Amino acid sequence: MKKVFVLLLAVLSLTLFIGCNGETSSTTTTTADGTATTDPFEGEKIVLITDKGDITDKSFNQGAYEGVQNYATEMGIEYGYLKPTDATDAYYISAIETAINDGATVIVTPGYLFEPAINIVQSQFPDVKFILLDGNPANATDGTLGENVYSIFYAEEQVGFLAGYVAVMEGWRHLGFMGGMAVPAVQRYGHGYVQGAAKAAEELGLAADAITIEYLYTGDFVASPEVQAAAATMYSNGVDVIFACGGAVGQSVMAAAAKAGDKHVIGVDVDQSADSPTVVTSAMKSLSLSVEQALQAIYEDGTWEEDFGGVSVILGAAEGGVGMPEDFSKFDNFTKADYDSLFAKLVDATYTVSSVIGAFGDDGTASKQFETTQVKVNVIIFEG
Repeated sequence: MKKVFVLLLAVLSLTLFIGCNGETSSTTTTTADGTATTDPFEGEKIVLITDKGDITDKSFNQGAYEGVQNYATEMGIEYGYLKPTDATDAYYISAIETAINDGATVIVTPGYLFEPAINIVQSQFPDVKFILLDGNPANATDGTLGENVYSIFYAEEQVGFLAGYVAVMEGWRHLGFMGGMAVPAVQRYGHGYVQGAAKAAEELGLAADAITIEYLYTGDFVASPEVQAAAATMYSNGVDVIFACGGAVGQSVMAAAAKAGDKHVIGVDVDQSADSPTVVTSAMKSLSLSVEQALQAIYEDGTWEEDFGGVSVILGAAEGGVGMPEDFSKFDNFTKADYDSLFAKLVDATYTVSSVIGAFGDDGTASKQFETTQVKVNVIIFEG
């Protein structure tokens, strides 16, 4: 196993983090019968570049990095990651150039904030392959999707729907949503959450405005005392469960729930149940798996050019792109069988969920967008 490479070049105050997964090995080895073999991955390096979070956010960046780490470790490919010190196009481009100058042949970038940067570098480095999660460089100004870029989106609205539906079916009537930045993926989570709560309320025959959702964006993906205080205020105002969609924001929400007592959290992006006993379930995206599948197409299957490069996909329930953990032991009224039935209705399109991002979340027009009277949404302005 090779030692994970160390990038030493610092450009624009680039912050660097690299881990190790073993000892450096020779690119040529000799078998027991004396036959010399060459490392098929000599000269290959995979680098993930984080956006506003980092690989310890126990959420989006960490899930994507685990995909890189799992695959590279198994195959003996050098890997690492970079964390720019600022979330701007210039810093993203600098990080990408730093990685490539140090020999990176595959770049993984989690987050739509990378769209402008990838739009620029994809043509400058045609031999480098880019895996962009939650974004497409064609969305940038004068953007295009290059043949060396694989664009992956996830149907967050579907798994947000699951979260809202499950919460109401469990018996909770006062819900919370706490997003990080109001970027499309986070907004889709929130939109789905409201739709799922409304569908469950409708099926239960609840009265108008039976469900209240406190809805807030913190404006960032970091944990802070201010975020914890905002979550604590939600809980003290009667919120039973908060769907925390903001990377490390969730850590602050979990801390508030633990202090409040008998309060709950729905995690995001990955299974966050191990992070806190307050997490009852999580709205997950197949981050690690989809990264591993793309890397496998590059290094093993030889299908990158045909099926991945220059392609943008949306992975939803039918594709196994979103879902919840199978453990429902923390629920009193909602079972694994209930979940399986619910999930199947997303797969076969019995339930359809709107992915349209409109004004909702900014001016509170949920009832107009979703044509429901079962849910009342209170939009809160974060004062952090």
